[in-house]
Amino acid sequence: MRKWLGFAFAIIIADHLTKFWVSSMLDYQEAIPVLPFFSLVRVHNTGAAFSFLADAGGWQRWFFIGVGVIATVIIVRLLKQHANEPRLAFSLALVLGGALGNVIDRVVLGHVVDFLYFHYRSFAWPAFNVADSAITVGAALLIWDSLRGKPAAQKTS
Repeated sequence: MRKWLGFAFAIIIADHLTKFWVSSMLDYQEAIPVLPFFSLVRVHNTGAAFSFLADAGGWQRWFFIGVGVIATVIIVRLLKQHANEPRLAFSLALVLGGALGNVIDRVVLGHVVDFLYFHYRSFAWPAFNVADSAITVGAALLIWDSLRGKPAAQKTS
């Protein structure tokens, strides 16, 4: 269990170090092209994924903090139950670290700092951060893990 909580903590540290670096290097909404399809940009997201509810008037900050806290409690309980299942525990730790990384931003700043911006011609993916990436990869791995099922030896125990 400690290993997985330590991994989640490492995600939080990486998330906040990158957000701090971007915030100290770029002004709000400033962008630096890195590749023809990728830029670093500093934006503040008061909503959820894809800026969902970003213009809701402020209540969404507390709503998303509450969702993050509830998710944290559930994930920690799941980690406790499945600490000896590496695929599942790794996935849960990714989601936990990402969720807490963004919750900390919401509590301290009132918004989440996003900075990874992929685009091509008229197509642009909304900016995101390390925490968002961890949540996405963790969720994808959880889905993959659930589709793969457990080996027969584990099903009988």
